[in-house]
Amino acid sequence: MSKAIFVNLPVKDLARSREFFTKLGFSFNEQFSDDNAASMVIDEDNGIHAMLLVESFFQTFTTKEVADAHKTTGSTVCLGVESREVVDALADSALANGAQAVREPMDEGFMYGRAVYDLDGHLWEFMWMDMSAAQG
Repeated sequence: MSKAIFVNLPVKDLARSREFFTKLGFSFNEQFSDDNAASMVIDEDNGIHAMLLVESFFQTFTTKEVADAHKTTGSTVCLGVESREVVDALADSALANGAQAVREPMDEGFMYGRAVYDLDGHLWEFMWMDMSAAQG
């Protein structure tokens, strides 16, 4: 197996979360999805996925209490995309489907981003960067 990343996120309502991310344009790998988990494909070519796990199932992977992401932030998921337009399309779609804005868009000219809280309170950032301008 080549290197891959699987971000595991606890969710309260798997069907609702799956519908939310489908509306943002993400697909799911059914081979690794069931009533407890949905394997969301972020970038198949680079092996990047998010595992949406029902909270009770997520709890089996840790001895610690599962955080309520509506109250605390333990991590952010930052997704780099190919253009400012894709940043806006993702953020606008998320907001139209129940997400909450985190802050005003961040625009540094060579870098542009927006952030939302998903249905379970997880912080997602959508970011575009002009790498040629950032390098110097």
